[in-house]
Amino acid sequence: MNTLPPEIIETLKKFLEEDVRSGDITTNVTIPVEKTALATVYAREKAVLAGIKEAEAIAYLTGLTYEVLAFEGNWVNSGDPVIRLRGSARTLLTVERLILNIIQRMSGIATKTYRMVSIAREVNPKVKIACTRKTTPGFRFFEKRAVVIGGGDPHRYSLDDMVLIKNNHITAVGGVHAAVSSAKDAVSFSKKISCEVRTLQEAQEAIGAGANIVLLDNFSPKDVGGVVEVLKSKGMRGNVILEVSGGINEENVREYARNEIDVISSGSLTHSYNAMDFNMRLSLN
Repeated sequence: MNTLPPEIIETLKKFLEEDVRSGDITTNVTIPVEKTALATVYAREKAVLAGIKEAEAIAYLTGLTYEVLAFEGNWVNSGDPVIRLRGSARTLLTVERLILNIIQRMSGIATKTYRMVSIAREVNPKVKIACTRKTTPGFRFFEKRAVVIGGGDPHRYSLDDMVLIKNNHITAVGGVHAAVSSAKDAVSFSKKISCEVRTLQEAQEAIGAGANIVLLDNFSPKDVGGVVEVLKSKGMRGNVILEVSGGINEENVREYARNEIDVISSGSLTHSYNAMDFNMRLSLN
């Protein structure tokens, strides 16, 4: 049974409506209405598979039956079949591109996430690799689900998940301490408070004001290490989750992870990935 939330099923319906509109002209004028077929989606390169639940949902919405041939989160190789669909040939051809678009993009994100997690955990086995809100409007759920499939953390889904005080908030309110204190006074104990900082002094201010998470933004790996050592020497390291972000990718994530940090956030997971190559092959029943 498909476990995607109802609102995501509705989103997939809208994706179908956007692509099909009044009908697939090419398919409708070339394929007899009674023709049935089988369509198999294959990987064309090595990838961490994602997007199969979405393909299942699209099949269900359009009256197709399906057989899952590979599991999300596993590596697939070029030539491996991942899902097989049966039903109206017209329908199979109509949904082909939407299914491939989703699988290709989600698998690209899952693959990139898996690689970054693997690199970072070679030197810091407990570190979390998280994405950000640098997502495609309308596609955030799918991008963040792909990050999770790849072994990463989704971070915030939306602005009401937690308090994340950023530089512009600090500027507007007049300082780190004032921003964190204001947040602590205003929100429930159940909401974590994260504060983005630009200097060691701001990190200490945020911890002193009671921030649960300190986000070292745009620090070099060397500077991150220096902040960690100072916080440890002052007995402040154990009081807070340390997160780093800003220009972190597969090339430099290892250097950041070497420092005793808890979370590495990277917008590149959802804005700078390569979609993986999949195709669909039709055969008659």
